Amino acid sequence: MIPHSSELPQRAMKSVATCPRSWRASTSILLMAAVGLLGGCALPDKPTRGTLYDFGPGALSAAPASRQTLPPIAIDTISTSGGALDNMSVLYRLGYADAQQLRPYAQARWSMPPAQLVRQRLREQLNQRRAVFNAREGVALNRSQGDALPLLLRLELEEFSQFFTTPEASVGLIRLRATLLEITPGGEKLVGQRNVVVQRPAPSADASGGVRALTAATDAAIEELDQWLQQTPGS
Repeated sequence: MIPHSSELPQRAMKSVATCPRSWRASTSILLMAAVGLLGGCALPDKPTRGTLYDFGPGALSAAPASRQTLPPIAIDTISTSGGALDNMSVLYRLGYADAQQLRPYAQARWSMPPAQLVRQRLREQLNQRRAVFNAREGVALNRSQGDALPLLLRLELEEFSQFFTTPEASVGLIRLRATLLEITPGGEKLVGQRNVVVQRPAPSADASGGVRALTAATDAAIEELDQWLQQTPGS
């Protein structure tokens, strides 16, 4: 019968006791190594967990009602071109080697897909000056009250990555296409459209630096959209 693995060191030590001293030293080393291997098999290393990122806590206090003086607006779900931007990977490009390839960091993830993070941040910012609705929510509310429908802001997230120009230098790059629509009984009417491209330098050439750069780039892009909306008649 094959002995249990816990019995192996004891039997081996009894055998060592009857061996010459020169054998005992070398055999003891081998036994210690064997015990270490057995211990390693019994207690495997726990898998490492990736770091989870978002844009931070956002506004720490609600905007006063008196500041919400601009017309209300409805925000549609932010669409993407599909693929890599639909998951929660923190992505980067090596512009100096192969700019066409999006690569994910192995141990870094967003808390939700980038489009949802951007929409959440956008809503927080716009809500500082106006009432903000979801697309269907705004339509249903205004129809029930007999008010004019708010304009609809529709966004497409086209790029959201850390772009390395050299192995040491990188930026957070975001590219958005914004479309502002009026909802009429006859359908949607185009009010305006704008492309927004913003990049901000990364403080370090890693995932943490990329996240900080993308957060700053997103805030700057949202500020640009906010200014555009305020300058567009009816919004």
